[in-house]
Amino acid sequence: MSGRRAVLADLVPGALVRDIALIAGGAGLTGLAAQVALPVPGSPVPITGQTFAALLVGAALGWKRGSLSMALYLFAGMAGLPWFQGGASGLPASLGYVIGFVFAGALVGALAGRGGDRTVLRTVATMIAGNVVIYAVGLTYLMAVTGFGFATALDKGLLPFLLGDALKIALAAGLLPGAWALVNRR
Repeated sequence: MSGRRAVLADLVPGALVRDIALIAGGAGLTGLAAQVALPVPGSPVPITGQTFAALLVGAALGWKRGSLSMALYLFAGMAGLPWFQGGASGLPASLGYVIGFVFAGALVGALAGRGGDRTVLRTVATMIAGNVVIYAVGLTYLMAVTGFGFATALDKGLLPFLLGDALKIALAAGLLPGAWALVNRR
């Protein structure tokens, strides 16, 4: 494996069929998690489960499959598949966050391939890095499509989500190292 560690998806047998199924499954999981959507008063961006799913998919599938899975999620939703937050599709104001999923999936997957999902502390750092990427792209897009200034974008597109993201990171910090502990017991 040329100097990198396996990610969880590498433990599933079969190559091409496995990869296609995992990429589609990761996109589907993210679409399903997006249906858990709570509106944030005054913000065009809802609280959803899709960020958690996108980062988990990146970590479990690795950088190539993780980013391809998020690209599939992005392009299928833009093409009209109603699996963005709350059944939306097309080009919602929150699309920048979904674009950020592609880059975050690659980053989180690359970090997981280097052991970034094996311990609680490494997983926390990996998930924070993924969230930073999502917010960087998402806030930039939000400002472009809404005309919000930087302070307003932070107020409507970042601050209301920090507590939820901290909880999602804590959950991932238990799930991913726990999955590796189970795999390593065999």
